[in-house]
Formats: sequence, C-alpha cells, structure tokens
Amino acid sequence: MKKFDAVVIGDANIDLVVVGCNEIPQPGQEIFVDNMMMHVGGGAALFSISFAKLGMKVAFNGILGDDGYGHFIRDQFVQYGIDTSLLGTSQIYNTGVTIAINPQVDRSFITYAGSNQELDVGKLDLDRITEGKHVHLTCYKGTRNHAAVIALARALKAKGVTLSCDVGWDDTGEWNKGVFELMTYMDVFLMNETEGLHYTGLEQVEDSLEHMSAFSNHIVVKLGPKGAIAHKDGIRMHRPAYPVTAVDTTGAGDSFNAGYLYGFLNGLDTGTCLSYGNSCGALSVASYGGSGGAPDRAELEAFIRANQDQSVNQEVSS
Repeated sequence: MKKFDAVVIGDANIDLVVVGCNEIPQPGQEIFVDNMMMHVGGGAALFSISFAKLGMKVAFNGILGDDGYGHFIRDQFVQYGIDTSLLGTSQIYNTGVTIAINPQVDRSFITYAGSNQELDVGKLDLDRITEGKHVHLTCYKGTRNHAAVIALARALKAKGVTLSCDVGWDDTGEWNKGVFELMTYMDVFLMNETEGLHYTGLEQVEDSLEHMSAFSNHIVVKLGPKGAIAHKDGIRMHRPAYPVTAVDTTGAGDSFNAGYLYGFLNGLDTGTCLSYGNSCGALSVASYGGSGGAPDRAELEAFIRANQDQSVNQEVSS
C-alpha cells in the first residue's frame, strides 16, 4: 500500500491579492484600494490544497523560507492534512511572494521567486517520492532544468507511479520544444489554451491539441470561460464551463487540475473528469484566494447536481 495518493513537486509562495486597483501609482503618488488579502499561492501549493480538500492524501515536495510567510504556509498545509515531511527550508532565500493586482479581470503580477528557486529536481529523494501512487509536477522550467525533469520522470515511471504535469506560464518566453519529450512520460498532461498555442506555434486550440496528441495519449487544455477540452486515446471531448460570477481567477487552473485528477485517479471517465475539473475551477473563481473556494467532495457533488444541465459531452474521434 502506498502512503499517499499523490506527491506534488513544485512551488509554494504567498499571494498578496490587491482588490480594486484600477491604476498603477506614479512616482510619489499613493492610491487606495478596496482590500488586500494574504493567501497561500503557487501552482503546486494551490493544487495540493484543492486536492486535499477532496479527501486525497497529499505530500508536498518544495522549499520554503525560514520566515513568517513560510511558517504560515506550513500551518495551512497541516490544517488541510498535507504531509510536509518532504518540504525543505531555505537558508538562503525568504519565502516567495506574488502581488496579484486587480484579480477580477486580466490579472497583473509582481513576483519574488524566493525559496522556490532552490528546488533542484535532480536532488530529490526518489524513495520518498514513490511513497505516492501518483506524482504531480509543476516544476518544469524549459531548458533551465529540462534534462533533470526528464531524468526524474523516467526514473519515476520505472518505479511504477503515474505522472501528471502542468507546465504553467513560461516567464522566459522561450516556449521550449522539449516540452513534447516531457509529454511522452506523462499519464496526464495539462495546460491552458494560451500555453498550448505558444508551445505548438499554432493559432487554433483544436490544431494545437491535434499536434500534441502525437506525443501523449492524454492531453487536457483549459479554456477559461469556455470550459476545457481533453484528447484521450484518440477521442476528443469538450465540456463547457459552469456559469459563475468570478471575483478572483487566481488558482482557477490549479483547482481545475485537482478536480480532473481526482476523477482520473478514481478511475472515472473523461467526461466526468472534465465536469469535476470545471466545477472546481468555477467554485474557485467565485471566492478570493487561489484555494479559498475549492470544494470538498460533498460540495463538489452538490454543485454538479445543481448544475447538471449546464455541461454536455461533445466527443469527436480523431
């Protein structure tokens, strides 16, 4: 028996959410906003919390600073039952911080990577990581660590665990084509529409998905307010988003990932996985903070029942 349903490898930081900021102050100027809130941030951390809320046993593998922000994140992990025995402490950097400005619309960010930049996937303890049945990666940095992540994925597959990955936004603008090699090791590969178009160099999500399906038999692309689309075993399926009023889109993709992979790891069909993902994403954006609105299992099922007419399978064989 495995100790964890999933081990998550990647980033954790503080999100300072600025609400009602409609302009950036000029030098010497002060502006007032509606609110400022502090939440756990970072794609891996937000996924972990959302996944744990669904009742999954999760261990987090990353690095925090030895400071108040780092202790706050550790305490939040413990509150949600996330195992922190793989969580390292930096002696060099403080915990990372992201300031999210005007999260109701197209967000802007100011980020200090902090202790996250110390995570070296080439030095992880494989025996500890494979205490999980599944490993979710959010630590791919293009050419900066491509060889190390490929080596990690190859070693984990050899030990019989299933793998998923969300590459996230490429802040270098490189959009390294090596990502297609990484896809070949993944049981589920997740990204959003913009990322898929950048990596493939194509203009339509359907063409992008077709291109990526040559490297993986299970690709999931998040389409924001248009829902999500999956290509698995030659079948393409789309499910529209649930209509909700968004107040903060931070972490919506990570919440989607938690819902989708919850379905996948419980052996559910692709349509149900998409429905779970869309539901978790919808509930996430309806609350401030990347995981504040993430549902538990009962809330997820209740939301789907209440909105069962809003999502319909659309399948296309390819």
